[in-house]
Amino acid sequence: MVGTDVHRFDRLIGWLERWWTARSEVRLVLQYGSSNPPNLPDAVPFLAHDELQRAIVEATVVVCHGGPATITEARRSGHLPVVVPRDPTRHEHVDNHQQLFARRLGAAGMVRLVESEADLVESLDKALADPGAFRLSVDPDLPDPRVAAAVRVGRIVEDLVRRRAAGRRWWR
Repeated sequence: MVGTDVHRFDRLIGWLERWWTARSEVRLVLQYGSSNPPNLPDAVPFLAHDELQRAIVEATVVVCHGGPATITEARRSGHLPVVVPRDPTRHEHVDNHQQLFARRLGAAGMVRLVESEADLVESLDKALADPGAFRLSVDPDLPDPRVAAAVRVGRIVEDLVRRRAAGRRWWR
């Protein structure tokens, strides 16, 4: 997953395409965003949120850019994500916040930080050989306060949309 940024992430897409070419028996679902379309059977520019959630849950391993929301989604679904931060010197982003964030999480063991094609190949091959090494313990019975907050925000947005559709002022 490369997120929804307008900047292309052709470097990661190329790495994944080359990796998959040698392992075409593996199903690789790739959300490539604004990047150049790869020659892969299950590559799509964008996935609806529910499709993205389903793909994350069903994945053996999740590879993503260094976006905090994307990393959080992968971890919440029980994955130790393989994270390739975007590099602003390659015009993949506007600044280096993904590199700083991903390196900090990598040092804390919260992600598998990858900054080279060789590291990505090693990580993916390890994930196929030992999927448990890229899984986190998730207790489904623990309440997640972020879910309640997201529901509250969703209700507010829905109310604003209803007010707007009814021709009422929404800023009250």
